[in-house]
Amino acid sequence: MRKTKKVFWVLLMMTVGGIFFLSCEKTINPELPGAAPVLVVDGWLNNKPEKQFITLSLTQPYFDSSQPVGVSGATVSVQDETDGVTVYHFIENPSVKGSYEWIPSLYNLGTIGHHYKLTILLNGETFVASSRMGRVPLVDSITFSKQNSSRKNITRYYGEFWATDPKGPGDTYWIRTTKNDTLLTLPAEINTAYDAGLSAGGDADGVIFIQPIRRKITPTLSTNQSATDSPLNIGDSVYVEIHSISLAAFNFLGQVVTQTNRPGGFGQLFATPLANVSSNIANVNPTGSAVVGFFNTAAVSGRGQRFIRVKP
Repeated sequence: MRKTKKVFWVLLMMTVGGIFFLSCEKTINPELPGAAPVLVVDGWLNNKPEKQFITLSLTQPYFDSSQPVGVSGATVSVQDETDGVTVYHFIENPSVKGSYEWIPSLYNLGTIGHHYKLTILLNGETFVASSRMGRVPLVDSITFSKQNSSRKNITRYYGEFWATDPKGPGDTYWIRTTKNDTLLTLPAEINTAYDAGLSAGGDADGVIFIQPIRRKITPTLSTNQSATDSPLNIGDSVYVEIHSISLAAFNFLGQVVTQTNRPGGFGQLFATPLANVSSNIANVNPTGSAVVGFFNTAAVSGRGQRFIRVKP
């Protein structure tokens, strides 16, 4: 009897303690110190036959969810350092503040294997960055497969692309997927590869991309979907592109995933601390204004497929 009473009081104290801690929860809105806005450069260019964009904006406070402020009045150009002649001039769109554009006419932007230099002249300062356009493998095919859960009577469909990394180590890629005309942009959907594997130590040179990368073209379930929904369904269209990126860009995207794909809740206590991601943009004046962002020139291969049947 004494033992039973002791257990009862322990459980009671645990319950009261739980109620106490719940009653002490309070939402707080910390006031972060202000900081001067910093120039942000978004310059992800490619050799597709379409308009190319370089966007200039300013950083904003952490809790500010409004659209970034565009930066006007800059002179923006990209020079082919390999041929020493070709220069692409990006002109600001008068209707979109901070959006600098180049429209292809006789040729697309860039040549595989060439090095390119970005130059931005703004308010008496010069910002520069460099990038080499790497090679890219062809997307051979896209297939779909079915997975059944016998316990829950759930059927899900998954997509998978097939491509082979060219021989020679050190190629890095960004695989981008569009489902029904919607580009997959969630942090968990950022899909990168080092050769045909996940990292430099993967020993995956010159082979078919490994399954975790191939199957990551499958969308993540959105917040308005239930756990029993399928990420893909018959009738959906899937378009996959492989972009060649520099090693610096590969590392940059990895840092973006780490900083944006946060666990939330209690798990945040053990997550990687928040920090600024790297940048390959620099001010030629070491004591001049700060700048962040990234510049990359990519060769692109792509393939689309409508989901009409599963893989045999």
